[in-house]
Amino acid sequence: MIVPAAAGLLLLWVLAVPGAAVRAGERLAGPVPAVVTRVVDGDTLEVRAHIWLGQELSIRVRLAGIDAPEAGSRCAEEHALALRARAFLAERVIPEPGAPPSVVRLRDIRNGKYAGRVLARVEAPAGLDLGGALLDAGLARRYHGGRRIPWCAAATP
Repeated sequence: MIVPAAAGLLLLWVLAVPGAAVRAGERLAGPVPAVVTRVVDGDTLEVRAHIWLGQELSIRVRLAGIDAPEAGSRCAEEHALALRARAFLAERVIPEPGAPPSVVRLRDIRNGKYAGRVLARVEAPAGLDLGGALLDAGLARRYHGGRRIPWCAAATP
């Protein structure tokens, strides 16, 4: 027999679990303007976004829908491609020394699979979709989750 207090807690738990799942999967359409503070690698930026009156958030943003090569790879070819991808991204979002910081626009923002990072489509100051530009330059691949495909022929299983 369930006592009334326990029944109430059970009901709250049942109602809370679906709500938590909705919050975890929620998306923010944007655009959210953000100042680029650092290019981490070919598909990740650190930004500072003004999210509310007097409130700023610094966070890493992974470019949604792409996978760029990893600089930490043991494969020399992937390492070299990773450095090119990072430089390509930096050229589009880091201004010349002394210029004001670049403001990008984040769209379709959602939680990333790692804590402290979000996924988003990112537009450069001139409106260029950064993920698409990396794809067009051959410095990234389309990615929608799951296992990464090796960049080096020697690493292919």
